[in-house]
Amino acid sequence: MDERRLTPWRVTVYALLLYCVLYYLLPLTVMLFNSIKDLDELKAGSIMAFPSKITFEPWVKAWSSACTGITCEGLSGYFWNSMSFVVPAVLISTLIGAFNGYVLTMWRFKGADAFFMLLMLGCFIPFQAILLPMAQTLGVLGIANTTAGLIFVHVVYGLAFTTLFFRNYYVTIPYEMIAAARIDGAGFMLIFRRIVLPLSGPIIVVTVIWQFTQIWNDFLFGVVFSSGERQPITVALNNLVNTSTGVKEYNVDMAAAVIAALPTLFVYVVAGKYFVRGLTAGAVKG
Repeated sequence: MDERRLTPWRVTVYALLLYCVLYYLLPLTVMLFNSIKDLDELKAGSIMAFPSKITFEPWVKAWSSACTGITCEGLSGYFWNSMSFVVPAVLISTLIGAFNGYVLTMWRFKGADAFFMLLMLGCFIPFQAILLPMAQTLGVLGIANTTAGLIFVHVVYGLAFTTLFFRNYYVTIPYEMIAAARIDGAGFMLIFRRIVLPLSGPIIVVTVIWQFTQIWNDFLFGVVFSSGERQPITVALNNLVNTSTGVKEYNVDMAAAVIAALPTLFVYVVAGKYFVRGLTAGAVKG
């Protein structure tokens, strides 16, 4: 039997999948179409209509000269603000999560399970519950309203998730491999660097995508723990959309929204298949 033959069931499944794709891509498509229309066409026509004349002026304005409060310098500075703390926070939280997962899996100590369970509680603590204690901590450390402060906040909050990812992945690594390395004289850190980390590619990709998406899209920590020119792009986007100095330019707002979403879209497009592989790689032991 030819498995490639189009049966009624297969056609139904493909049609359903196509419908889901179109349904989820519709908002992005609408934003893209309307971000390349001039304002007169946008007001006169339907938001669902194709642009009759393509213009990139809304994108240029959103990037370089749109008002985000009292300043009118666009999103460019805030975009790089986000990059300046997102990349270090992702790298640090991923590395520490890998080390934590290694310790909790390969180097058992008394109370390891209880410690892991307590750490996992961090996955269920809402952002709002830690705002005041975190603000006090940042003040004591002298990094309030700084890029270093935002890095610290996102690293601390993300450690529960990164540790969970790596711990669940490392339980699939045969313990005999670690025992053999110990017999050969390899120490704690050498095993981690030479054996465990090289095997961690799939889960590193999962963790990086997860952390990058969570940190880049965060609004609450950004608006609470930063101010002025140090704010991330999500806060600047909110300010841009809610700032009006005359005629409301919806095409600029939509261009700004797409600009703010481009990094996460890029990460998913480039590494999306590795994300799925990484999730399934740690699904079973053996």
